[in-house]
Amino acid sequence: MKTLTRYFLRGLITFLPVALTIYVLYLFVVWTENLAMRAVGPLVGDFYLPGLGIVLGAAAIFGLGVLVSLPVVARLLSVFELPFTNLPVVKSIYSSLKNFADYFAPHEQDAQQVVLLKMPGNDLSIVGLVTRQSFKGLPGALGELDQVAVYLPMGYMIGGYTVFVPRSWTTPIEMSVEEAMRSSLIAWMASSNRSGG
Repeated sequence: MKTLTRYFLRGLITFLPVALTIYVLYLFVVWTENLAMRAVGPLVGDFYLPGLGIVLGAAAIFGLGVLVSLPVVARLLSVFELPFTNLPVVKSIYSSLKNFADYFAPHEQDAQQVVLLKMPGNDLSIVGLVTRQSFKGLPGALGELDQVAVYLPMGYMIGGYTVFVPRSWTTPIEMSVEEAMRSSLIAWMASSNRSGG
């Protein structure tokens, strides 16, 4: 019985990520296609090209990126964000999601660095993400720190910790931020795709 259960769980673990990814993509495609049909239907009538919704969605996202890059629109966006940044519970959720998303936005290359954090004289090592290279401009004692901020994500995205440590405690790792976050999400249980073979 234990063998059957083990095989079933292995099959389920293999199936679920693929099935959920395909389902989410399917929902996105259906949503964009329906939206596109409603938007361009009055203009083109019965004529419709499959995939037009995805193209229009990508174009809209690109256009939004261009717009928010303009200083005037960025100021207007900050006004629009006021309700999300002032309501007690909404503020916590919105700020956390926005800061997390902003971390993956284009920055200077050295602002996004995966590192191995190890305190001298200690055998414990942990993978983290350097989120701040300099504290200049921050108020009080924070602005005087000659350290780096390292975010330590917890498994299954329960949360994480940000620690301020000397730069000498960190060793850069040749790994993308996305790959490190994905590995942390599953507690580093997946085998490496880079292994030779």
